[in-house]
Amino acid sequence: MKIYTRTGDEGTTGLFGGERVRKSHPRIAAYGTVDETNAQIGLARAHLRGDAPGHDTMLPLLERIQSELFVLGADLATPAGAKAKVPRIEPAHVTFLEEAIDELEEDLPALKHFILPGGSLPASALHLARTTCRRAERLTVEAGTLEPINEQSSVYLNRLSDFLFVAARWVNHAAGVDEAEWRPETSTTTPD
Repeated sequence: MKIYTRTGDEGTTGLFGGERVRKSHPRIAAYGTVDETNAQIGLARAHLRGDAPGHDTMLPLLERIQSELFVLGADLATPAGAKAKVPRIEPAHVTFLEEAIDELEEDLPALKHFILPGGSLPASALHLARTTCRRAERLTVEAGTLEPINEQSSVYLNRLSDFLFVAARWVNHAAGVDEAEWRPETSTTTPD
């Protein structure tokens, strides 16, 4: 099977179930951004390989989440009434994220200030994935205003962005990397 089909050369793509829509359709933007999030989590995983601090805890969590993002992408690519049967995001997926957040937070100092995204390379990749995940959530909500979308999709993305924030903090903590606090006085300038 060839990787290229030429069926999308005119700016359309097929949803599961056969319907073709413009590639600019909000549903396509939503699951495309889910794919971006997945790739950025893959980048974080690549930085955690080997003997990176915390890799034994974080890698299995991130691998599971990447698999769940494939479920979410298929869910978003399949209209509610389509004959195609795909797995859907369910409340259990959200519960898994909540439990993972709670476990990771047990190891972290209380957050008393806003922090700047960054730190170690894996944590920086997780922060980047978090911001992309928030965009995927916004696009999923927008798509849901136009046609029925599994409501658990946006709930999952909301919770995933929370997880990615906590995971970034946890990875920095495991590596002994201090978090940079946002200091409002350094972000203002005075006129000359």
